[in-house]
Amino acid sequence: MDAVKIALAKGRLADDAITLLGKIGINFNDYSKKSRKLIFKDDCEKIKLVFVKSSDIPVYVEKGAVDIGIVGKDVLLENEADVYEILNLNVGKCKICVAGFKNYERIHSRKLIIASKYPNIAKKYFNKKGIFNEVIKLNGSVELAPILGLSDVIVDIVETGTTLKENGLVVLEEIHDISARLVVNKVSLKTKNEEIEKIISGLERIV
Repeated sequence: MDAVKIALAKGRLADDAITLLGKIGINFNDYSKKSRKLIFKDDCEKIKLVFVKSSDIPVYVEKGAVDIGIVGKDVLLENEADVYEILNLNVGKCKICVAGFKNYERIHSRKLIIASKYPNIAKKYFNKKGIFNEVIKLNGSVELAPILGLSDVIVDIVETGTTLKENGLVVLEEIHDISARLVVNKVSLKTKNEEIEKIISGLERIV
């Protein structure tokens, strides 16, 4: 049987995921945060960790390049991949929010300009509210957008709110609670059912 492949993105979420896997007896003693390797085998050589960019995890899982992914709910909402979302791991908790200046008041007669790393989430949220909008896709430092007049508001991940506060912004609306989710390829759940179910049931017991 081929090893079960689990996709992660390097960072704190990966560290939390590896800790959780260790608690159910899946250990990667050759893993190092400093290593530039992208694939690691567990000590029993039955599981492989594959490190990819966070936004690519749903693609790797949907296409069957890996069997399992551990990724934030924000990435799943943005990408809408055809995968099974199996388990909320309750780590990496934060919120995706609308933020802007504290005294911001929308002029209802004109288009709302939103800057975000999550254009699909932002577009759907404001469309559902019936608000005429334009979303500008940014890849970093979205807090600058309202400060420099590029947008009226932003849609972004908020954990502590410190970055917003330091830039004179506040949360205006909360869109969705975010945490790490375990997702599975639909075919893999059938072809590697026993191995994958062991991982799922083990994680269910501890989260």
